[in-house]
Amino acid sequence: MEKDIGKVTKNDTTDVIIRIDDFGGRRGVTIREFVTSDRYTGFTKSGVRISAADFRKFKEIINSIDEEELKEEVAQKEEEKSGHKDISKKPASSNKDIDEEIPDY
Repeated sequence: MEKDIGKVTKNDTTDVIIRIDDFGGRRGVTIREFVTSDRYTGFTKSGVRISAADFRKFKEIINSIDEEELKEEVAQKEEEKSGHKDISKKPASSNKDIDEEIPDY
């Protein structure tokens, strides 16, 4: 049994395909690159297979990813590319108040 679940475009010639399949008599989820080019069209060796027994754990791990963390990474990389830093965002500080007096002991 092979059932394609979805795909994500990686670049002009490569998609990442997610499918449920049976390999060696064992059901699981396969995530592999599929290339379409003049030289070759088909799946590459690049990818991973998650057994049905491990899928629940894999799903929990994926669902634990905070999408906000991904957005911050993209913004940081855009800053690095452009050479401009977004100064509208205040950096987190470990000091509550820099002007606060330090008591003598």
